[in-house]
Amino acid sequence: MSSVTTDPGATPLSHSQDPGSRRARQNALKNLSLPKPLPTAIAVGLALVIWFVIPVPAKVSPHAWHLFALFIGTIAAIIGKAMPLGALSVIAIALVALTQVTNPGKPAAALTDALSGFANPLIWLIVSAVMVALSLTKTGLGKRIGYYFIMLLGKKTLGVAYGLVASELVIAPVTPSNTARGGGVIHPIMRSIADSYDSSPEKGTSKRIGRYLALINYNANPISSAMFITATAPNPLCVELIAKATNSSIQISWGQWALAALLPCLVMMLVMPLVLYALYPPEIKETPAARELATRELEKLGPMKIEEKITFAVLVFMLIVWAGIPAWIFGRAFTLDPTTVAVAGLSVLLVSGVLEWEDILKARSAWDTLMWFAALVMMATFLGKLGLTTWFSQTIQAGISGMALDWKLSAALLVAVYFYAHYFFASTTAHVTAMFAAFFAAGIALGAPPMLLGLLLAFSSSLNMSLTHYATGTAPIIFGSGYITLEEWWLAGFVMSLVNIAILVVVGGVWWSMLGYL
Repeated sequence: MSSVTTDPGATPLSHSQDPGSRRARQNALKNLSLPKPLPTAIAVGLALVIWFVIPVPAKVSPHAWHLFALFIGTIAAIIGKAMPLGALSVIAIALVALTQVTNPGKPAAALTDALSGFANPLIWLIVSAVMVALSLTKTGLGKRIGYYFIMLLGKKTLGVAYGLVASELVIAPVTPSNTARGGGVIHPIMRSIADSYDSSPEKGTSKRIGRYLALINYNANPISSAMFITATAPNPLCVELIAKATNSSIQISWGQWALAALLPCLVMMLVMPLVLYALYPPEIKETPAARELATRELEKLGPMKIEEKITFAVLVFMLIVWAGIPAWIFGRAFTLDPTTVAVAGLSVLLVSGVLEWEDILKARSAWDTLMWFAALVMMATFLGKLGLTTWFSQTIQAGISGMALDWKLSAALLVAVYFYAHYFFASTTAHVTAMFAAFFAAGIALGAPPMLLGLLLAFSSSLNMSLTHYATGTAPIIFGSGYITLEEWWLAGFVMSLVNIAILVVVGGVWWSMLGYL
C-alpha cells in the first residue's frame, strides 16, 4: 500500500506526509556530517581573508602565511563545530596536499608532508590507550572501582565526594578520553547516589545532594586530566610542541609529567571538595544509604571475573613501565617506549579475548583522535618549520616587553591570558593547537625557564576546563543532567580556576624546585 488512512472518509495520507516519517527524516538529516552553514561560512571566510586580503607580514613567507590561513580556518571550524573533528581533519590534510603550501611545486612531497602526522608515536600512544580503556567499561572494572571507593568513603556526603575523586584518580592514567571517564564512568555512579536520596532536577531537589556531587563529578575531571600524559588527548600535543620549540632539549616523559603533577594536583583534589562544599553546601550531610547502594551494586557485579583480572593486570603493568620502575630497578636496558607499552597491553587484551577486534573497530573516539591529532600536529609542525610560529611569538614578546616587566610577571601574564582564553574555546584541542606554541616561545624569549613555563602551560591546558559548561566534552554531559544552573556552574568554575592556579604556582613551584625541574 502506498498510503494510509485514518478512517473511511478521510483523505489518504502519503508516507511522505506522515508526521512520524517526517520526524525520522529530520532526525536522519541531523545525524549527517553535513557542514553547518554559518560556522562553515565563517571558517572559509576567515581563511580566504587571511590568504587573499591581509598582506603577508614582513619576515613571513607567503607559503607560511597561506598555511596559517588554512590553520585559522580549521581552528574556526573546530570552535564552531562546523563538522565533526575527524571530518575537518581529513579536509585540512587534503587542503595542505592540494595547495602544496609546505612544498610548492612538488605534489608528491606535499602529500607526504600532509600525511606526516600519522607517523608520530605519541598519537599511537593515545589511540592505543583509548582502546585499552574500552576494557574498563566492557568488563565492568571501572564501575567496580567507583562503587568500591563509595563503599569505603561514603558515610558522609564529603566522603562520597572523595570517593568520586578517588575513582577519577585511579582510572585517569589509562583513560585518554576525559569525556568517557567523567561522563561515561563516574557520572552514572554519581546519579545513582543522588537518586538514592531523591535528589533530582525534575523534582526540584538538586540542592539536597545532587548539585554538590555533580560539581565534584565535573571539577575532578580537569584536575585528573592534568595529572598524566595519558589522561586526556591534548596532553601529548603539549609534550610534542614543547619538544619542537626546544629542539628536543626538553622531552617530558610519562614519569616526569606524572611526578611533576603529583603534589600540586593531589592538593587540588583534596581542596576542591572542601571549596565546593563551602560554596554550594549540600542539604544532606550524612549518607549511609550511599554505602548501602555501593554494596548492593558490588554484590550485583559479584566476584571479579577473569576478564576483569586480566584487565587489571594489564593496566598495572602499563602504569609500572610508564613510570619507569623496571628501568629504575634493573637498569636502562629495561626501558620501553610508552607507545610500545600501550600497544603491548592492547595486544594482551586482544589475545586473551578481553577485547575483540569488533570492539576496536567500534572505538570511534580512538579513530577520531588518530585523524585530528595527525592533522593538527602536521599543521603546527610546518607552521614552525616555515617560521610563522617564531614570528607570532616575537609579536607577543614585543607587546609584553613594552610593559617593562620582569620574566616572572611576564610569564604570569602569559599563563593567565592563555588560561582564561579558554572562555572562547569549546575544545581543549583547538585551544592547545591555536595558542600553546606561540605563548611558549614568547615566554622563553622573555626569559622564563622553559621547563617551568612548559609545565604551567601544559597543566593549564587541562585545568582551564573548569571554566564553562562547554569547555570540554565532559561538560555538556554533566551540565545537561540539570543538577547545576548556568550561574552556579560559571561561578564554581571561576572560583576553582583561582584556587587551582594558586596551588599550581605555589605548591607546584616549590615541588618542581625540589625535583630539580627548574
